[in-house]
Amino acid sequence: MSAVGTPVPIGRRSALVLGTASVAGLMMLVWPLLVQVEAGARVQPPFLFLVLLPVVLAVVVAELSEGGLDARALAVLGVLTAVNAVLRGMGAGVAGLELVFFLLILAGRVFGPGFGFVLGALSLFAGALLTAGVGPWLPYQMLVSAWVGLGAGLLPRRVLGRPVTGRWEIALLAAYGVLAAYLYGLLLNLQGWPYLLGIGIPGVDGQGLMFVPGDPLHENLGRFLVYTLVTSTTSWDTGRALTTALALVLLGPSVLVTLRRAARRARVVRA
Repeated sequence: MSAVGTPVPIGRRSALVLGTASVAGLMMLVWPLLVQVEAGARVQPPFLFLVLLPVVLAVVVAELSEGGLDARALAVLGVLTAVNAVLRGMGAGVAGLELVFFLLILAGRVFGPGFGFVLGALSLFAGALLTAGVGPWLPYQMLVSAWVGLGAGLLPRRVLGRPVTGRWEIALLAAYGVLAAYLYGLLLNLQGWPYLLGIGIPGVDGQGLMFVPGDPLHENLGRFLVYTLVTSTTSWDTGRALTTALALVLLGPSVLVTLRRAARRARVVRA
């Protein structure tokens, strides 16, 4: 029996490019926890990474797509990107209501990690254009969303020698959706945290939840976790997690059937 294959395969070169982009993006996200400065020194965030990140993302998408997308697979990618862009416009900014991830996770599951990465990046880009949400935060959203699609494609298809199908597959995807929703909020909070609350002065008490350059890693990390808990975990992130899990449970089985039928018609199969 044939199984659905991966229209955007990840070869050695693609994996290297993908890994490089992910490391660069991760460094840009976590720089507040890594920077070390002397008292009184001026903090210079690595804005060069912010400038390069969209370029790196474009290179990754081009690399993953090169030779891996035929006309039919490209059509599927275009349709799913358009649908996700519309879903983004319907849910973004409404009490954590987020309808993008459930389709992204299902598509990554069916078409593989490379397709999920490309779809995640393009969906957020198209959604931002549709909702006038283009800003300095967009490259981060594209990268983290791409990781969500990538992770969905890497979820195990067999456990203890048995295929993960039916209810167990939906349960796995729903659990992953909850985890991805919280991690997405955590990482995006990290990139904006120093700018929203300001940057504290090293050696001065009473910094509250502010990022203080030069402070020990555990102190800044503790401030950030409290900041995340107060500002988004109990509202936005939880709303995103519940919406994603509920959509996967209610709509997941039928959407999986539809996507797998589309994959077969696109002849994206392997023995």
